[in-house]
Formats: sequence, structure tokens, C-alpha cells
Amino acid sequence: MRLLAAVLFWSSIALIFYAYLGYPVLLKIVSLFRNKPVKKGDVSLKVSFIIAAYNEENRIKEKIENTLTQDYPGERLEIIAVSDCSTDRTDEMVRSYESKGVLLIKAPERGGKEAAQKIAVEKSSGEIIVFSDVATLLETKGLSNVVRNFNDPTVGCVSSVDRFVDRDGKISGEGTYVRYEMFLRGLETKVNTLVGLSGSFFAARREVCHDWAIDLQSDFNTLLNSVKTGLRGVSDPDSIGYYKNIADEKKEFERKVRTVLRGISVFMRGLPLLNPFKYGLFSWQLFSHKLCRWIVPFALITAFVSNLLLTSYSVFYLWTFILQFVFYAVALGGVWMTLFSRKFLLKIPSFFVLVNLSILMAWYRYFRGERLLAWEPSQR
Repeated sequence: MRLLAAVLFWSSIALIFYAYLGYPVLLKIVSLFRNKPVKKGDVSLKVSFIIAAYNEENRIKEKIENTLTQDYPGERLEIIAVSDCSTDRTDEMVRSYESKGVLLIKAPERGGKEAAQKIAVEKSSGEIIVFSDVATLLETKGLSNVVRNFNDPTVGCVSSVDRFVDRDGKISGEGTYVRYEMFLRGLETKVNTLVGLSGSFFAARREVCHDWAIDLQSDFNTLLNSVKTGLRGVSDPDSIGYYKNIADEKKEFERKVRTVLRGISVFMRGLPLLNPFKYGLFSWQLFSHKLCRWIVPFALITAFVSNLLLTSYSVFYLWTFILQFVFYAVALGGVWMTLFSRKFLLKIPSFFVLVNLSILMAWYRYFRGERLLAWEPSQR
């Protein structure tokens, strides 16, 4: 029993550290020997800019105005707003921009974000298809910057960089987790390919969007489709999507659960991509960035329980258990203070615990058979 508990404890600890530290460290080492720079260049490709919306009367005008200010040749830009059976004034507001070249497409029935995007893709004519959420605003050169990446024939899709703005519209702190993710994407781009895209603003070649799935998370699935066609996904630091935090922070947990649940669905459908003999380095990336990250909650539980069983055998294990207990106590205290809008300094432990609780909940809902299609826009 002691040996088994020790093996479980140290294996769990190793997995946790590998998922968050080991993978980026190995990527950094690989990047010293392998560098695949993106060959950017000015290209005049026909672009279809797709905005999927559901009941966005409060934000759709700002989004369309922002899109119309993009520094991209008007004759090479097609703007499509697809309404997923909105019941408010969204459709009416989009129609008011028809004279400026904005096309409104109404879904025949509410089928969810991906179903709406599929309708728009089929109606579009661009060589490059750009997807952007209503809540995300771009800099004037945001569109031209993202398109420049397609001068590289190896690039199948491009992800933006996320930036938060506060209630006054000023750029605010990104947060440790977002900075970590953007750093990781930079390494993945340099070494090989991304493993995921920013769903709020990304672009893809038309051929990557041919087999559009209406039941799978479009950003993650588009990346996997790119890899299947022999292309790669890259992150462009000059293509920035600005968006506000969710107005009700208590709903952020549910948003995380939905995101992971949808991601797991894509991953399970793409299990053949874990074959290293066919997909090489990407198989390791997919395993490390996604699967290892998503099984961390089970490793945390295993480490805690196995450590508890080992406390009677060694003072060392007693102290490691105390450290775990203190960590979770601090994290839960941080969560409590967040819920009651009190300031606190130890944000990382609470964020770490909440993220892994959301992943655990996502797995539970996945194995229960739940899948998400329709969506409600997050209030920001």
C-alpha cells in the first residue's frame, strides 16, 4: 500500500508540473534547434469577415463600425453578419449598414454559433475567412496584420493575441494566465504549430473551412483541420483582439466549464491526431497542451488522497500534505474574497483551483452526455 501510494503521489505531482512547466520548458529547448518563422508579406487576398451574433443589439453597432474602419482594400473585403435567429433588434441594426456593404444572413433556425458560422462560410466568397466575436474590437490594422501571415504557404490559420480592456476602454492588465498562454503560443508558433486559436478573432484559408462541423468548437477544430491538411496554425503578436471581462465575474466559472466541455468534444473527435507516426511533433503538442492540462484535476485529487495515506509513514509526507492543505485553504479563501468583491493578493492559487474545478465539471458533463450547441452572449 505504501509503495502504491508513493508511486501515485509522485506520478501525479510529475504530471501537474509537466502540464504547466515541463511542456513550455521542453518547447523552449526545442526552439533552440528548430525555428519556423512566419514569412509575412503584403498580400491582396479576398477576405470574408464573419460576425456571428445572437441578441447583440447593445454591441452589434460598435462591432460593425469597428469592422468598417479596418485598413483593408474595400473591394477585397466582404463583411457578413450572420444572425442565429436573434429576437431583439440585432437584425434591424445590421440592415442599417447594408448601404455600406454589410451583408445580413439570417439562420433558418437557431442552431448555435458554429451552425451560424457554417451558413456564412457557405455564402462567403473570400480566399481568407476571418471570424470575430461581437464583443471583440480590433485595431485599424488588425485585419491587414492577420492576413499578412497567409503570404506563408505553410500557414493554414492564424490566431490573434488577447487583450483585456476595462470599463473605460483602457487596456488593463492581462493577468498571469493570459500572459502564460500567449507566451506558450509564441513558442509553439516558433517550433511548429499552435494547438488552439483565440475564438474571439482568428482567420483561416477557405480550404481549411470546407468540412465545417456545426457541433464542434470552431476555433479548436479549425486548427485541427489545418494540421490534417498539412498546414499549421500560428499566433500573430500584431493581430490583437480587445475585449472586456465578463460583467458578472460569478459567471466566469460557468464560461470556463462551457469552453473546456466544447474543447473536450473536439479533442475526442480528433484522437487520431495523437498518432506521432503520422502527425509527428504535433501529436506531442496536442497531448501536452490539451490532454495533460485537462487531466490535471484528477492528478490533484490523486496527489491529495495518496499523500494523506502516506502521512503515517513519514514526516516528509506529513509536511507535503500540510503544504497541500494550506495551498487549498489559501485558494478557497481567495475564491471567497472574490465572490464578495474584496481585494486580495493571492490570486494565482484561487485561479488555479477554479480552473481545475471547471475542468473537472466539464469532464463530468461530457461523460454525462452533455454537448453544447446554442450559446448566449456573455455580458461584458
